[in-house]
Amino acid sequence: MHFTCPDTWLEGLLADDCPGLDLTVELLGIAAARGTIRFAPKGDCVISGVEQAELLLRKCGLAVNRTAKNGQKLQAGQHCLEASGTAAALHRGWKLGQTLMEYMSGIATRCAHMVEQARTVNPAVRVAVTRKNFPGAKAVCLEAAMDGGAIVHRQNLSDSILIFEQHRVFLPVTPQASLRNVAAMMEKLRSRAPEHKISAEVDSLEQAMLVAEAGIDIVQCEKFACELLAETVGALRAVRDDIVILAAGGINGDNAAQFAATGVDVLVTSWPFFGKPADIKVVMEKTPTDPQ
Repeated sequence: MHFTCPDTWLEGLLADDCPGLDLTVELLGIAAARGTIRFAPKGDCVISGVEQAELLLRKCGLAVNRTAKNGQKLQAGQHCLEASGTAAALHRGWKLGQTLMEYMSGIATRCAHMVEQARTVNPAVRVAVTRKNFPGAKAVCLEAAMDGGAIVHRQNLSDSILIFEQHRVFLPVTPQASLRNVAAMMEKLRSRAPEHKISAEVDSLEQAMLVAEAGIDIVQCEKFACELLAETVGALRAVRDDIVILAAGGINGDNAAQFAATGVDVLVTSWPFFGKPADIKVVMEKTPTDPQ
């Protein structure tokens, strides 16, 4: 796993889903019966969450055998996880393990598709996911994205400097002049954060050139059409061959190749986070020798 999965988080999931008795299991009197549970995707996918599901099932007191790892490409019907133990423990871990894998594998599979499409035309381009993940689920969303071959654009507000228009409106100048103000501040900004690269979002070729000439490290081009983006990349490279150029806004699995072909270094996207989960089939069986 790229991101740790704390015991407290796993225990919180279990406590939320089964805070007391499993009333159905208790009513049927099957809690002590023994059996096995198996998980397999119904369609081809990049599996993710299988390592988290393993930890979850172990927390339930089950003996677990994992036959795949996060980020592995699986074919439909290929088993990735098996566990055995009491019916009470099996039912406690069943839906949580299945749902984690379904949501995470959906993200990972979409990321893998996007990376594949982008690199068909630009082998050096990277796909980076934003922090626009489901609140409270950042670690598993970013884990899933990395399992699909993406990188992380920003984990949080504390790990990088990215100046948006929404920051510039608070500067003591008019909105039209605010980016020039940022450019003029570049030396001061760099002295305040010498260990960090500084990036800014721009929405025109003129803005991109302004901050590039001021010495900014990274330019994030927001919602540029591909033709304009290609022109901007050429102009920026002519001025600064060391500048890092990002494309953001509306980039997805259908148009990733078009944006990658412009020559940008990174495609910034939230698209993989929003889509259909993978479908994980679960089969549960009673142990034949169990007399109950």
